[in-house]
Amino acid sequence: MTKGYSPSHDRHSKAHPSRNTLGTLGEDLVAQWLRGSRVRVLHQRWRCRLGELDIVAGFPATAQQAKILAFVEVKTRSRGNWDDDGRGALSAAKCQRLQKAASLFLSRFPQYAELPCRFDLALVRCQSLPNRGLREPINTKLPDMIAIGQPVIVNHVQLTLQEYLVSILD
Repeated sequence: MTKGYSPSHDRHSKAHPSRNTLGTLGEDLVAQWLRGSRVRVLHQRWRCRLGELDIVAGFPATAQQAKILAFVEVKTRSRGNWDDDGRGALSAAKCQRLQKAASLFLSRFPQYAELPCRFDLALVRCQSLPNRGLREPINTKLPDMIAIGQPVIVNHVQLTLQEYLVSILD
């Protein structure tokens, strides 16, 4: 399943997408990567009074471990950012908000409450590319398969899933 982005950023819009648009593109990239890795994306941008959970994902059981519920925080950053590609944006207060939002999620969706849970962090690098003219077709869909470290281009933005860190709050 792929997602289109023309409503939020089309060929007539400014050359540099907004922070919200870049964040959404980064979250969609990570969700697509998870789906390609046979992980079930249960919710994207789940909002509650405590904030937002970027992605809630169900990792399938394997011979070595039981099914796992992961709350995935996605940080989309451009080159030369201030916070070490998003790692520095996870303050103790932010981590507490994530844990409280996850607790609220589990209370609203009790069918997941018995699963082991973890908090993962996905780091996405983004770079706006120049718009070379209105006649050039715009790729508005993410590819079905995404690999860590392999850039993809959507809406004149190059996105790269740099790293996927598992169990960041352990």
